[in-house]
Amino acid sequence: MSEKSYPHRKRPIHLPAFENCNRSVIQFVTVCTHDRQKVLANDETHALFRDLWNDDSVYRVGRYVIMPDHLHLFCSPNKYPIQSLGRWVRFWKSRVATQFPLELDKKLWQRDHWDRQLRRGDSYSEKWQYVVRNPVRAGLVRSPDDWEYSGELYQLTWHD
Repeated sequence: MSEKSYPHRKRPIHLPAFENCNRSVIQFVTVCTHDRQKVLANDETHALFRDLWNDDSVYRVGRYVIMPDHLHLFCSPNKYPIQSLGRWVRFWKSRVATQFPLELDKKLWQRDHWDRQLRRGDSYSEKWQYVVRNPVRAGLVRSPDDWEYSGELYQLTWHD
């Protein structure tokens, strides 16, 4: 296989969380709406996400950004042994879909999600700096501080 011909994945690979002694486990997750419907960035949906994530005890959500057609979040397990990240994402996607405040002609969510375990503390800061600028790059606001559909529920700290 030449360097330019990588296999194309139809679905993301989901590796189990890697636990290494007392090192932090922080996951970076991206979830998209079905057909990239622009329906997520509104006050009601933002409140719904915050309520569901606050009430959940399996994973703690740190920083997040809700875009019109996708969202990014950082989360960390809140129970040991670590529960399946995929099962947790499916849980809250299902709850959001059943409580969604807008009328939709089709399903809300894309079938899967993308996730990546961060390997070092610098990675959290770097990823956040990229993610928080998404609304600016999309032309929705001039400054990340102007985007009202982002925040932090729990402070996720890195321990080496």
